[in-house]
Amino acid sequence: MQTSRILHILVLCLCAGLLHAQDYTILIKGGHVIDPKNNIDDVMDVAVKDDKVALVAKNIDAKKAALVIDAKGLYVTPGVIDIHSHNFFGTQEDHYLGDGFEALPPDGFTFRSGVTTVVDAGGAGWKTFNTFKAQTMAHSKTRVLSFLNIVGEGMRGGAYEQNLSDMDPKLTAMVVKQHREIVGIKVAHYTGAEWDPVDRAVEAGKIANVPVIVDFGGHLPPLSIQDLFTKHLRPGDIFTHTFARVAGRQPIVDAQGKMLPFVSEAQKNGIVFDVGHGGGSFLFSQAIPALKSGFIPNTISTDAHTGSMNAGMKDQLNVMSKFLNIGMTLSQVIGASTWNPAQVIRRDDLGHLSVGAGADIAVFNVLNGKFGFIDSGGFKANGTQKMECELTLRDGKVVYDLNGISKTPWDAPEKK
Repeated sequence: MQTSRILHILVLCLCAGLLHAQDYTILIKGGHVIDPKNNIDDVMDVAVKDDKVALVAKNIDAKKAALVIDAKGLYVTPGVIDIHSHNFFGTQEDHYLGDGFEALPPDGFTFRSGVTTVVDAGGAGWKTFNTFKAQTMAHSKTRVLSFLNIVGEGMRGGAYEQNLSDMDPKLTAMVVKQHREIVGIKVAHYTGAEWDPVDRAVEAGKIANVPVIVDFGGHLPPLSIQDLFTKHLRPGDIFTHTFARVAGRQPIVDAQGKMLPFVSEAQKNGIVFDVGHGGGSFLFSQAIPALKSGFIPNTISTDAHTGSMNAGMKDQLNVMSKFLNIGMTLSQVIGASTWNPAQVIRRDDLGHLSVGAGADIAVFNVLNGKFGFIDSGGFKANGTQKMECELTLRDGKVVYDLNGISKTPWDAPEKK
């Protein structure tokens, strides 16, 4: 009888030990955590239970985790949010970035840069959003959100984006309110002398209570960006392609390399300035003087499509690395790529490592050496630091692992 009781106690203890060992599914140990929302910038451990962040603390017991990932010497951050991307890809002729060949399927270009969320910037309009949702969103491991184009046909290019009669604020707002995946409204590429596209987008934004993102330019003569900021946009609306110098748009840095004073004033008053690098919208001659004057972008994004991914832009990490080398701190770069964009698109559930948050996590290495970076004009700037993604988790699952830090060595002894 006594022997049976002892065996029973031993079994209970063993079971308790096994359960205790499985408190966490993944433990990322010893990395330098940068979590701007929670003001964390220190060496910490991050524990994940299933698809949620379970704990962020120093010296979490490794025995409590099923999988321990050594992140010593690396940086651990929330999953990156790219709020200007183009992912409504398809095979339709004459469709540009809306169900066309120039947009990109997200999963091939996100996780390897630590990106777990993209916002398609206007590929779909109210007429085409259901196709985008079924065709791209439903089949992507990456979280795909949308800025709905004020043009009903979406970003089909050419004459389609000049059609004022296809810019309907009420129908656009109606579709926005029907889909949580839509986080704002996009206006782009209009070259006429009217303010109608911006004003109609803002009207739709007011009805649906979402921000507007503006790709502004191409107007001949140019419309005033000061008027854009002070008379047409609202606090919380987004000016993308901040560091561009293109025909038909006043740049934010003048010919003498001086920041236009009303730009910083607009930022103080709540206008959001987004990078939107793209194939033709980022110049060092604009960005470097701006940063030297104390102006930094609110959000860092790619404007990724087939015309930018193999040119100066390359990917999210290349854009982040540029800003790391021209004046922003690593913490600022991470903030502009995680918590800042989450707030801009009003998705406070994203971009941080709070307990209970979805376990979208990126692990980065910052390489030191001699590196070259190219802007959209084909000009080069040298740098000494370059970010590289080691590991990405999406909903608590490893979706990218550059050097196998989450894997078991092939010749490791088998556990018995």
